[in-house]
Amino acid sequence: MTSKPVILTVDDDPEVLRAVERDLRRQYGDDYRVMRAGSGAVALDVLKALVERGDPIALLVVDQRMPEMTGVEFLEQAMQLVPGTPLVPAPKRVLLTAYADTEAAIRAINQVRIHYYLMKPWDPPEQNLYPYLTELLDDWDANYRPPYQGIRVVGQRWTPEAHDVRDFLGRNLIPFQWLDVETSEEARTLVASLEQNGERPLLPVVLFPEGGYVSQPAPRDLAERLGMRTRAEKPFYDLVVVGAGPAGLAAAVYGASEGLRTVMIEREAPGGQAGSSSRIENYLGFPSGLTGRDLTLRGVQQAEKFGAEILRARGVTRVRADGPYRIVTLDDGTELSARAVLVASGVKWSKLDVPGADRLTGAGVYYGAAFTEALSCRDEDVYVVGAGNSAGQAAMAFAQYAKSVTMLVRGAGLGATMSQYLIDQIEAQPRVTVLTRTKVAAVSGESRLETITLACADGTPQTVQASSLFVFIGAKPHTDWLDGTVQRDDRGFVLTGPDLMPDGKRPADWPLDRDPYLLEASLPGVFAAGDVRHQSVKRVASAVGEGSIAIQFTHRYLAET
Repeated sequence: MTSKPVILTVDDDPEVLRAVERDLRRQYGDDYRVMRAGSGAVALDVLKALVERGDPIALLVVDQRMPEMTGVEFLEQAMQLVPGTPLVPAPKRVLLTAYADTEAAIRAINQVRIHYYLMKPWDPPEQNLYPYLTELLDDWDANYRPPYQGIRVVGQRWTPEAHDVRDFLGRNLIPFQWLDVETSEEARTLVASLEQNGERPLLPVVLFPEGGYVSQPAPRDLAERLGMRTRAEKPFYDLVVVGAGPAGLAAAVYGASEGLRTVMIEREAPGGQAGSSSRIENYLGFPSGLTGRDLTLRGVQQAEKFGAEILRARGVTRVRADGPYRIVTLDDGTELSARAVLVASGVKWSKLDVPGADRLTGAGVYYGAAFTEALSCRDEDVYVVGAGNSAGQAAMAFAQYAKSVTMLVRGAGLGATMSQYLIDQIEAQPRVTVLTRTKVAAVSGESRLETITLACADGTPQTVQASSLFVFIGAKPHTDWLDGTVQRDDRGFVLTGPDLMPDGKRPADWPLDRDPYLLEASLPGVFAAGDVRHQSVKRVASAVGEGSIAIQFTHRYLAET
C-alpha cells in the first residue's frame, strides 16, 4: 500500500503557515498527509525527498510574496521535480496572494499553469478555501493510479476484445492496470496461475482487487460487476434523458436540481465525444483549460448530487406515446414511463470506407480518441484522420507519447474546421506533421495494422508503416431508435422547433394548439439537445446551453399537461 498523498504548503510567515496547515489538516487530514515549509528552498528539499521515496504529491499551496524565492519561482522549479506521469498526475497548484499580487497571479496561469489563486485572508475557510481545494483534489484523485491496487486487465494488445474492455473502463473513469501477455511477465504469470487452478479463461481477463475475475466480459456485465447502476430504481419519472454527453449531463443537473424526478440513460460512458477530449481550452471559466475527463467527472458528480439517477451500459431501443406519458424501452425489453423525454444521444464517428478497415477495427484502427491506447503508442508512429477540434486535441495528446503523429487532412488546411488556438499548438509541436489533400486509400496487416496506403494530392499512392490509426471523420447521429417516432432530416438528425415548420405550418400530426417549442421534436414532450439535433452548433458550451434550456421548455410542457 502506498502512503497518503501529500499536501505541501509553503509560506515564509510562521503565523500564516501555521494557520494554513491547521485549516488543511482539519479538512483533509484523514485522506492526505499535510506538510509545511517556511521557504521555497526548504520546500524544494522536501519535494526531492518525497520524490526519492516515491510519495505522491497532490497539492501545492504556495505564498507568492517570499523574499528569497517567490511562489511562482518555486512552482517553476517544483514542476520540473514532479512533472507528473500517466499513473501519478502532477500536483495541483494554488497561489496565495495579496490584493496587489493579482497581476502576478494571472501571469502565473500562463507561466506555471496554476489552477487557482486565493486572496489572503481566506476566512472563513468553509467558504473561501475548502470549496476550491476540494474540487482540485477531486480532479487529482480521479487521475491518480496508486500502485499495487485496483483492477488489472490481462490480454493481447491487438485484439478488439481487449481494446473494448480498456476503452469501456477508461471512458467510465475506472482506474485499471493494463498487462499485455506478449510483453509482460506478470501477465503471463497471472494467466498461468488461473490455468493451474483448472481454469482456461478467454482473454481479456479482468481481475478485481478483492479477488475473482471475469473473462471476455460484455460492457453491461462488467458494469454490474463494478457496481455501476444499470437498472432504474423507479418505474416512473418526470424526465428521462437519453445520453450523458454535455447536453444530457446539463439537463440532468438542471432537471434534478429543479425538482424533476430524473433518470439519465447512457449506452457507453458519460461525457460523450467531449469526454474523450485531451484538453478543452476555450470553455468559459477555465483559463487553464480542462480535460474531457474533468468535465465528465464534475458533471456526473453534480447530477448525482441533486438526485439524478444515471444508468450505464444501457441502450434505448424505442420511445412511444401512451396518452400523456412517454414510454422508453431499454435494450433488455424493460420500460420506463415518463412525462417528458430529452434526446441527447449524440453522434458517432463515421466508419472509414476503405479496404481492410473493418477487419482491423480495434486492432490498430480506432474511432475517436482512444486514449487507453496512448501509453501503448509510446515511441511509435501514429496517424490521425480528420481536421476538426477532436482530431487536433487527439494529435496533441498522442504527441506526448508517440515518436511522431501525422494528421491526414482531406482539405487544403485546418483553418476552416479547427479553432485557432489548436492550430497554433499543432504548429508549435515538432512531433506533429500535417499532410493536406491526403486521404486513406487502404489499410493492411495480418492480425493488426501494419501499413496505410495514402492517396496524396498529386494522385500518387504512398504506403507507410503504421501501428495505430485514429479516425475522426463525419458524424452520424444515434437516432435509429427514433425511427417512426419523431421527424428527422435526411442524415438522421432530429428536427425541432422552427425546423419542423419550414413553411410556417405546424406538422400535420401535431396535436397541440401551439407551435412546437424551440427544442421540441415532432412528438410533444420529446425534446432534443446537443449534437443529435438538426443544425446544432458542435461545441461543448452550446450543448450544455441547449441541455439547460430544454429543461425550461420541459417545465412549460409539464405545466400544460
